[in-house]
Amino acid sequence: MTQTISMTSRISGVAMLALAALPFAALATGAHAGTTVKVSDLNPASIEGQATFAQRADAASKEFCSVERSLTAVKACRAGARAELNEKFDVLRTAAIAQQKTFAAR
Repeated sequence: MTQTISMTSRISGVAMLALAALPFAALATGAHAGTTVKVSDLNPASIEGQATFAQRADAASKEFCSVERSLTAVKACRAGARAELNEKFDVLRTAAIAQQKTFAAR
């Protein structure tokens, strides 16, 4: 049991660190290369952290997709960017919740 908790804690910690440092939308074009969403100061398991992330993700998707010219392309780009950001944040949130449960079990 202790070994399982330790492994879970280690995996969730590594996942949080790895994803916190990743920029979203791995397109390395000049217009997209600098778009990131800072999450290192957020608690992904809290309502406040999730709300702040949603605001940052919306702003980042607007910036990321600003090079698109048609409204259809902008809409599709923003939906895709937000989906990718939400997927990555969900991994962080799941890891944070698992880590909280691990600490509570100790």
